[in-house]
Amino acid sequence: MNWTLTPANRFGDWAGRWCELHRAAGAPVLLDADFVAPLLAEFGSGAELLACCEQDGVLQAMAIVAPRGPASWATFQPAQAPLGIWLQLPGLEPAPLLDALLRALPGCALVFSLTQCDPALLARPRPTAQMDTLDYIDTARVTLVGGFAQYWATRGKNLRANLKKQRARLIKEGVATRLQVSRDPAEMAAAVADYGRLESAGWKAGGGTAVHPDNAQGRYYRSMLEALCRRGAASVYRYWIGERLAAMDLCVEDAGCVVVLKTSYDESVAGGLSPALLMREEACQALFDAGRLARIEFYGRVMEWHLRWTDEVRTLYHVNYYRWPALRRLHALWRRRAARAPAPIPLTEQA
Repeated sequence: MNWTLTPANRFGDWAGRWCELHRAAGAPVLLDADFVAPLLAEFGSGAELLACCEQDGVLQAMAIVAPRGPASWATFQPAQAPLGIWLQLPGLEPAPLLDALLRALPGCALVFSLTQCDPALLARPRPTAQMDTLDYIDTARVTLVGGFAQYWATRGKNLRANLKKQRARLIKEGVATRLQVSRDPAEMAAAVADYGRLESAGWKAGGGTAVHPDNAQGRYYRSMLEALCRRGAASVYRYWIGERLAAMDLCVEDAGCVVVLKTSYDESVAGGLSPALLMREEACQALFDAGRLARIEFYGRVMEWHLRWTDEVRTLYHVNYYRWPALRRLHALWRRRAARAPAPIPLTEQA
């Protein structure tokens, strides 16, 4: 196997080959060139490399990789990417690919981390003398099988009763709700601006992590959504309570599923209303009724609210591949010792 390395800022020159492998791999939209290119543009440091593996003239794998520390490399992993930026042909074992890549990387690369892998896309490999896997997070999905009524009957009694009560109250007060789905690329700039206003009014504003049309996150989501909407592969859900924008989802889609990338809601909505839950119920019903897609993927860490909507949970994982078996053993020993180490005493409690 032969890996070639190119500065990742030349991704556009290789986009055709990336798309070729993306199709051959049956990879999700989260690894599409139109999803990856804006990530590099907004969150790349300039140190990233585009890695391309061929064998006997056949493209085997491609990845965006980045240095992570002394002698350590990993797949490019900005917070906005649910999966590590790695493509490979189906049926290939990752170990030979990782071994060849580790030896091709510049300097004395000792460990490579393949981050945030989905076992539904890449079966979790068995550990070897040079390879280990680690749990990352549990994530949830909703399979869109059967009708919405059948699905809804399996959800918890408290959730169903709570939302029914909220809808009865809105009807009594004469307040209409409306789910708006936008797919036109020309509407994405306004959609991201609307999303930013919702998020900036909430708790994220204090931490400086909210989307804004003029920050890197806002530019990324606008560029990515516009590109994917041109191919019918993205959507934005807005939920209105009366004339008030109450909740939003930013989503991407492929032939099989819709991925909810981000959700925000108006935290000032009062009276016991749950805008995000009301939106989720109507959005789920619309997706069941349309029958276009097989599942809804959330990809974030499982939260209590996810478990109200589904019992389908799986564990995403990382892979660490070491240049020599002794390094894997030393790293495993260090992790065990770190896990047993006592927590530091807070400064306020020190003598």
